[in-house]
Amino acid sequence: MIDVAVQMDPLDKINFAGDSTFALMLEAQRRGHRLWHYTPDKLSLGAGRLSAPAREIAVYDDAARYYELGEERVLDLAGVDVVLLRQDPPFDLAYITSTHFLEKIQSRTLVVNDPSAVRNAPEKVFVMEFADLMPPTLLTRDRAAIEAFRAEHGEIVMKPLYGHGGASVFKVEPVDPNFGSLFDLFSVTFREPWVVQRFLPAVSKGDKRILLVDGEPLGAVNRIPAENDIRSNMVRGGAAASTALTEREREICARLGPALRARGLLFVGIDVIDGNLTEINVTSPTGLRALARLGGPDLAAPIFDAIEAKLAKLRANG
Repeated sequence: MIDVAVQMDPLDKINFAGDSTFALMLEAQRRGHRLWHYTPDKLSLGAGRLSAPAREIAVYDDAARYYELGEERVLDLAGVDVVLLRQDPPFDLAYITSTHFLEKIQSRTLVVNDPSAVRNAPEKVFVMEFADLMPPTLLTRDRAAIEAFRAEHGEIVMKPLYGHGGASVFKVEPVDPNFGSLFDLFSVTFREPWVVQRFLPAVSKGDKRILLVDGEPLGAVNRIPAENDIRSNMVRGGAAASTALTEREREICARLGPALRARGLLFVGIDVIDGNLTEINVTSPTGLRALARLGGPDLAAPIFDAIEAKLAKLRANG
């Protein structure tokens, strides 16, 4: 038995039917591991010790009763075997601070995904290292640069650099009377640069989420946007459909795999539209439950196989 502490959002915010963290917790429990739950706002770092008030948790694959909590105790996170870094974005200073905290215990505790790599691989910035696999993309908040990009590429998509879940994603036409107002809105709302990307009409046929475990693609779900929406995120009404990987998608994964392994990014979800890489999701990838529900493999098992192998290696080197 190993102790697995799960750093995540409050349990009452879990989408039971689709939550990948819950799938990982079920697998850990099936293996006889002891689970602990805490939220990142409870972390305390002092005198070289990282701790959090945590509760032992039992989980059940039952929508009517899917968890049960034990008594709260202050948990020394250097004393547990594994920490699953699974809180959802926003990827803000609070999130970044939690990665700095977790980095302090890495010599004794396996943190998945690696917190320094999560911090240094923002999902819409890291992907730019593979620009040749992407549609034309610009990160900027400069109006002249955006207008020049739009003049070159026609229809574009604008979205916040640290957005998530499909929030604030806009399609802008080559001649669009709303562009000025949208630019003003983004300027006031977001201090960082924005993502400006050539629009891919094939998104109507789906935005494929490909799940990689230790750099290897093990499953995929095609997310099809709702009618009259360009966003395929399932929290925005997108529908999940079974799919297989194309040769182009396997080439993309082969390019990414070594970089993911080198960074300690064990569980990653990438997004591909019509053979174009658009995002590399490293903070709290989703898709495990949807993949299993569509008849695909239960990837929680190989994820925990990889976690246990890495933990054994950490102990051997410790």
